[in-house]
Amino acid sequence: MTASPPETTLDTVRTWVAQAERLCVLTGAGVSAASGVPTFRDAQTGYWAQFRAEDMASAAGFRANPGRVWQWYQHRKALIAAVQPNAAHHALAQWSLQHPGAMTLVTQNVDGLHQRAGSTDVLCLHGDLWQDRWLNPTCPQCNADVLTDGEPPACPCCGNLRRPGVVWFGEMLPGRVLANAQAAAEACDVLLVVGTAGVVYPAAGLAQLARRCGRRVVVLNTAATDLDSVADAVLRGPATSSLPAVLLSDEGEGLQPAVWY
Repeated sequence: MTASPPETTLDTVRTWVAQAERLCVLTGAGVSAASGVPTFRDAQTGYWAQFRAEDMASAAGFRANPGRVWQWYQHRKALIAAVQPNAAHHALAQWSLQHPGAMTLVTQNVDGLHQRAGSTDVLCLHGDLWQDRWLNPTCPQCNADVLTDGEPPACPCCGNLRRPGVVWFGEMLPGRVLANAQAAAEACDVLLVVGTAGVVYPAAGLAQLARRCGRRVVVLNTAATDLDSVADAVLRGPATSSLPAVLLSDEGEGLQPAVWY
């Protein structure tokens, strides 16, 4: 493992991306950090600081106190609604627009900022804060467009509750979304791993899967990650500068010397 000048590594990664017929991108919390999106625990301030995260992000916690958990997620929605997509979100949306059908965007984030920036068909591994779903299996009359008033709202026929569409502690990732993400990692020419420490599985396993299939893996992050060892190249810097530099810009301003494997 030897160090390489940042412009050399950046130019090489740009070439890989330019030559790729299929690009897969995995994003984590670091992509939304510059927008000011609070983490789950950062949002637990004031009144909400008294509750355990496990009680606010589990099916058991929701069933025990659905009103309180529902209000907590309305609180989180309000915080996220107050921020805007940043240069990283926009760079991905712009590249995808310029290369229709060539990118699969996979995210661990639930904030919806990729979609607000213009990205479509985003694979949300951990769910989507803005897409509620049913708590229990539905009856034939369950209709999300016809709900009782309440926190949370419910089916007027069977009482089935609406719940936040995020993956809670102890829950499996959505099977079809995960399968599509794994297929994209297997089939891509380059996998960009952006703004994630690479410690949460099965999301982090996408990089290892891509590497086993002979695909190039590039890690873009501000600090060392658990996935650096499987990467072909590592670029140090915030996603707001590294992603535009790789995808759109002719400049690599703000990128620190990279690691070259």
